[in-house]
Amino acid sequence: MEITDLNAYMAHLGAAARAASRRMAAAPTAAKDAALRALARRLRAGAAELAAANAPDLAAAAAAELAAPLVDRLRLTPKIIETVAEGCEQIAAMPDPVGEITHVKRRPSGISVGQMRVPLGVFGMVYESRPNVTIEAASLAIKSGNACILRGGSEALRSNLALARLVQAALVEAGLPAEAVQLVETTDRAAVGQLITMPDSVDVIIPRGGKGLIERIAREARVPVIKHLDGNCHVYVDAEVDLELAVRVTDNAKTQKVSPCNAAESLLVHGRQAPAFLPRIGAVFAAKGVQMRACPRAAQLLAGLPDVVPATEADWAEEYLAPVISIKVVESLDEAIAHIERYGSHHTDAILTANHGNAMRFLREVDSASVMVNASTRFADGFEYGLGAEIGISTDKFHARGPVGLEGLTSLKWIVLGQGEIRS
Repeated sequence: MEITDLNAYMAHLGAAARAASRRMAAAPTAAKDAALRALARRLRAGAAELAAANAPDLAAAAAAELAAPLVDRLRLTPKIIETVAEGCEQIAAMPDPVGEITHVKRRPSGISVGQMRVPLGVFGMVYESRPNVTIEAASLAIKSGNACILRGGSEALRSNLALARLVQAALVEAGLPAEAVQLVETTDRAAVGQLITMPDSVDVIIPRGGKGLIERIAREARVPVIKHLDGNCHVYVDAEVDLELAVRVTDNAKTQKVSPCNAAESLLVHGRQAPAFLPRIGAVFAAKGVQMRACPRAAQLLAGLPDVVPATEADWAEEYLAPVISIKVVESLDEAIAHIERYGSHHTDAILTANHGNAMRFLREVDSASVMVNASTRFADGFEYGLGAEIGISTDKFHARGPVGLEGLTSLKWIVLGQGEIRS
């Protein structure tokens, strides 16, 4: 789409989103659920139309010689369309968080004070590659009573436009404003700069993409940002541990899928367990083609295995998103916690232990969005946490932390219930 006046265009999107957000905040649950079910139906019925819109995006990506994984993420296959349609139905079946009243307490004055869950208002989302994110963001916005402005990557513009048309048709069918979900229809990069500096129209920005994109938005935004920059997730194998459990969980945390932000990137092993544990997990990693970047003591215990290289200082803080893991032997739980605090990204960290006291210390003292005991870091996910879906992961400490689902797209306001009480 050719935009002759970007400022006016973005201001129009913002004003329309703000107006739509007021209607969405008051929308009954039945209408929001009807829109989600209508969207699921339209996605399935429109599979051929979506494939036709997706084809030129794929062709352009191939012509531009984008990396194969990036091209693969662009595909709107029948399986992906069915998955996002099912996701809409799952969100429709979930309880509506909006309007929930909690923590009501009667005060000596006679008034009752509590809190009500309400939508944030308007969120802007900036994301790359995956057109399925358009539906995930839209469906969460609808159920949580928000409006959203979506800015996908230029490489997926045709696909995102086709998806956005289905979303708006579903909203209108359910009697809700089409402007509750709007897509920025220009590839002009300046549109992102506009979107993140519109505090009158946008309440929060959610970036989902590479570190460079998120850093830029965090640096330049004039509205709050829900974000995470890195996913340097740790697995710590404690002095007292079930070795079978430790091997199984560590293997899953690293190799079940290496590219997500919740995959393990760093392995810490207590010196007491290192001689028994490291050769075993090393053999597993070697068989799966995982490069091990090891401290001197770990390298000695992994000697004879392929692809073991010395770790550098930079490795302890690295998010590889690849079949690579850093490995360090530590002498105590204290040293493990200190290492995670210094090099970690406050995303997800796990302890594998049979010692309850150590497990509780790890939960209390490791300052991450998700902290786990005897479980794979790969569980740090909105669906796995029972949120239905997530719009992203937050490592911030204010508002939302960890996987951001429906509740993460709402806020709390205080409510007071009285019967004519006055303050003396």
